[in-house]
Amino acid sequence: MSLPAPDPIARFLELQATAAPLEPEHATAATLATADLEGRPSARIVLVKSASPGGFVFYTNRESRKGRELDGNPWAALCFFWPSIVRQVRVEGTVERLDDAESDAYFASRERGSQVGAWASRQSTPLPSREALEDRVRHVEARFAGQPVPRPPFWGGYRLNPQRIEFWQGKESRLHDRLLYERDGDGWVTARLAP
Repeated sequence: MSLPAPDPIARFLELQATAAPLEPEHATAATLATADLEGRPSARIVLVKSASPGGFVFYTNRESRKGRELDGNPWAALCFFWPSIVRQVRVEGTVERLDDAESDAYFASRERGSQVGAWASRQSTPLPSREALEDRVRHVEARFAGQPVPRPPFWGGYRLNPQRIEFWQGKESRLHDRLLYERDGDGWVTARLAP
């Protein structure tokens, strides 16, 4: 890994752009780890829709397990892995809800089937059968027939504000390269980590 760049977000975006043509379906995928109030962790894959100095943005049902955990414990972590370039990026920080305008704008850009699905699925709750979900989809399609599908009030975006970003590059003999950026006021402090 080259010498530390002063801006870890720019470094992240460069790596993601390198991976995107090789992994077009997975370049924005990351494992999101959250924890409940007792500290019990859970993790799942999410699609990170943007990364900027302001943070890493993803969207979900806010009544889902991850939404409830983020409401109770706003610390979370993201882990991106691009096997095609043997790179991983870990991001840790606090998470905040996006405002309604940002969530509305993104929701309006989604394809209609995904919009309908957001209304139909009570994410993370028990479902009696697949047919019950399909019935909910038909009900939502009928409800919004011939009109735009508005964003559900229980669905929206989150922004992870990074406090730590670690870049990992796979090397032979497991002597991997690891570079850590930690937030220091408005800047970053860097350190190399042993593999």
